[in-house]
Amino acid sequence: MTAAAPTRTDLLSLTPDALAALANRGLVKRAAKDLDAGNGPDITTSADGGVEGAFPDGTRASLPAGAGLDAATCTCAATGACRHRICLVLAYQRAHADTGGNGGAEGGTGDSGGAPAPAAPDVPADWTPGAFDDDALVRVLGQRALTAARRTFRSGYSATVRRPTPQDPVAQVELPSCTVRFLVPGELGYVHTDAVAAVRGQATVLAVWAFREADERGLTAAEARVDVGGTRSGTADSALDAAVELADQVLMEGAVHAGPVLATGLRRTAAELAARDLHWPAAAADDLAGQLAAYHERRADHDPARFAALLAELHARRRASRADAAAVPRSAVLGTDEAAETPLRRVRLAALGCRVGGSDGTRTADVYLAHAATGIVLVLKRRWDVPDGERVTGADLAGRRILGASLRSLAAANVVSESATRSAGRVVRVAAGRIAKTTVTPLGGAWDSLPAGLRVTDLEALRRNLEELPPRLVRPRIEAEFVRVLEIAEVHDVGYHPGAQRLQARVADAAGGTAVVSAEYSPHRPAALDALAAALPETVMIAGSVRRDRGGLVVDPFAVRTADGATVVPDLAPGDGSGDLDAPVPRPPDPLAAVLDAALDVTGEAAHRGLAHAPPTFRDRVARTAADLRGAGLRTAADALDALAAALGADDRDATARAWATAQIRLLATAELR
Repeated sequence: MTAAAPTRTDLLSLTPDALAALANRGLVKRAAKDLDAGNGPDITTSADGGVEGAFPDGTRASLPAGAGLDAATCTCAATGACRHRICLVLAYQRAHADTGGNGGAEGGTGDSGGAPAPAAPDVPADWTPGAFDDDALVRVLGQRALTAARRTFRSGYSATVRRPTPQDPVAQVELPSCTVRFLVPGELGYVHTDAVAAVRGQATVLAVWAFREADERGLTAAEARVDVGGTRSGTADSALDAAVELADQVLMEGAVHAGPVLATGLRRTAAELAARDLHWPAAAADDLAGQLAAYHERRADHDPARFAALLAELHARRRASRADAAAVPRSAVLGTDEAAETPLRRVRLAALGCRVGGSDGTRTADVYLAHAATGIVLVLKRRWDVPDGERVTGADLAGRRILGASLRSLAAANVVSESATRSAGRVVRVAAGRIAKTTVTPLGGAWDSLPAGLRVTDLEALRRNLEELPPRLVRPRIEAEFVRVLEIAEVHDVGYHPGAQRLQARVADAAGGTAVVSAEYSPHRPAALDALAAALPETVMIAGSVRRDRGGLVVDPFAVRTADGATVVPDLAPGDGSGDLDAPVPRPPDPLAAVLDAALDVTGEAAHRGLAHAPPTFRDRVARTAADLRGAGLRTAADALDALAAALGADDRDATARAWATAQIRLLATAELR
């Protein structure tokens, strides 16, 4: 190499993971093998920093200066990224490792055997993608990408910004329908996104603008959510007000007395909210209507605690949407204006099990798929109608074909697809008629190679991370937001609670951090608890949805991996659920949890009966519960219940509903975050 040629720090910054993201891991491995076998290129560099390689087989590859890997050329037959381009990058890195980064002689070879690549240049502590100005964006991405992004900017969008950290040195932006990663600091040519090429430039611009917004607001935390562009809509606010007013009518009447007119009104309101892109309150209103229908149809999926929480959620989202936007972005509380779906480039997904559910006339299966390249989990949904009188369980669905494979195979498989689209809510769909571009193979050790954000080895660190989030009542209703794979060192206290029909176990990681695995019985998956109980003693990894509750972590499991490498998906297990589960293991009493549960029982009963139908003695019961809370040191929650007791004695329905909502929100947030 020419001594005067400038050093290509962009090439030196490309880690094997970054190269795999820009091409694929198979090409990186093959290129490294070629290099180790002595089949690397002779490297020459030009004065402007361009790098060219001549391979022993006559192939020539070129890496132009000032451009990314997409601009590389090669004389081989490959139409996109190829092993020659990757091998040239690796050879350049090894040559700099050999020479200490000072360049080599003209025509020097890069086939330096097993020589290590140089350490990547240090990332500047204050580097941010927001530093790219619009002129730089146009030069690299083109005016068309900027114009398309401005249309989205005018309507407004939300984004989660993740700054580089020692654990993950890649700056990243989670847009509602794709992820953008800046693999090389200061270089727009090495940006990776899971969106297809047609929208990749637009997504990159939106990601840069999201970082710019966070920089201007002084949001320097490792992760921050921002709203970018757009304006506040008065019609949206009025629609939310109408939804809360209808919810208050339901609260006053209660599940016991609310008739079908209110349920129909909630469905209509949910549709109106969704039409205004208020997706999260729309989902809450729709779920609330479902709870009313479940109660009147005497279905098992009616849950008084869930009913009360949904009523509180609508109030909480309206209140949070009118609070300081810097504290809680409006889009995080109400939803997003992004397009419903974004096509994805070729994606590799690792299945994390599935959840079988449904109603009397339907069955559903949600297959959870980890996208390691972006560090998120997507959900593939399927729904089947159930004829009257038939009993269809998860075991019956296990043989149904999805993407050319049985559900049983898909729920524990690697999936590679070139025809997938992703929604803002992280639901993935494979286009009909393009199944040939999707392959399903055994899972193998895919869980072991998941990134740290998805594979949890430190339960205490995960608990601390969840502590920093807003309460569930106002967080985005994103599918699989906290689905994780937990590495387990020990399993203790496996027990069954007959009244709640719940199997629970306490698990611990290698450092002693603990979590509670909690799985509830469902007639749609009758053998799930039996299968889980049998697998837990040998479990080394658990995939499931994690939440924080009563000061600890609770995991709803979708799949487990045992010590012998088998992946067990409980919801698809055969059987009728007649296994002999052990009685619950006694646990030390938790006075704080007991008093919170008692208070939530009181407010939940008030919502179930209806505030307008509460008996005269109920006010005294609320006051006694407030005294118990105060005695436990929960003074703010006690004050909220005292205010509810006072409102119950007045004749102001609106004030009573507001007082109940304040108390319920306080109790739910305290139970979750204490």
